[in-house]
Amino acid sequence: MTGKDFALTLFVTFIWGFNYSMIKLGVTTVDPLLVAAARFICAVFPLIFFIRKPDVSWRYLIGYGVVFGTGIWGMASCAITLGLSASMASVLIQTDVLTTALVGVWLYKEKITSRMMWGMLISLVGLVISISNSNGNVTLAGVILILISAICWPLAGVIVRASKTKTTFAFNVWGMLFAPVPLIALSLLINGFAGLATTYQQWNSSVWLSVLFQAYPTTLFGYWIWNRMVLKYDMNILAPLTPLITMFALIGGYFMFGEQLSLAQWVACSAFLAGIWLVITPGKKEKLTASPADA
Repeated sequence: MTGKDFALTLFVTFIWGFNYSMIKLGVTTVDPLLVAAARFICAVFPLIFFIRKPDVSWRYLIGYGVVFGTGIWGMASCAITLGLSASMASVLIQTDVLTTALVGVWLYKEKITSRMMWGMLISLVGLVISISNSNGNVTLAGVILILISAICWPLAGVIVRASKTKTTFAFNVWGMLFAPVPLIALSLLINGFAGLATTYQQWNSSVWLSVLFQAYPTTLFGYWIWNRMVLKYDMNILAPLTPLITMFALIGGYFMFGEQLSLAQWVACSAFLAGIWLVITPGKKEKLTASPADA
């Protein structure tokens, strides 16, 4: 990887890590589902008028929009609203690496190597310890929702793979067109129109900053650069950089909100990420099959 490409990729991991704190900035006072909906509205319009629709069936775009918008980021935003710290959210969402590996075995008959098995075991032990040694930065509802988000990551990948799209960025933009509607519908189902009115009244500059950061640096710029790197380099070069997302998220959570992990959580999260690293990095004679999580 060239120095310029490495710097760009490193910058994207910084943006994606910092994004968890920016999500928290927006969802502390207003409905997280509506914040997520606003993110995708801003990311799609007016850009979609300048990008040709990918040559795929509408059902793939709709399915991707629902899973990516509501399943991944709607649930992640709600998890943070319900008490999961931005730092712990960034750690626990990395469970998607494990669910991606399992989906690969189930749907595509991919093999789990002994290296991956050890990595998954270490990660699960670290996961349990980090959750059970909370210092107030973990809630049961938050954990459940962030794990739903992690499960939806490989499902989004399955949809992209099934579509056989050749233009992943265009697919992502057009898929996001269908993300806001289920998010708004779910918000109305849970909170009614009163919740919509309350969110409108409480919407402020901090929420706008959160939404715009999620829409442009995180979603559009981040995916544009990452997709360029995916086309140029093998995943065994890119994947080892993804744990940096969590490192930057921990730094962002500390400086923006004073979030700290307990000593047991630091040890457990380190073990968890070490296990994830074993899963996503191939051995000498192994090929990478799992995809990294992004933001």
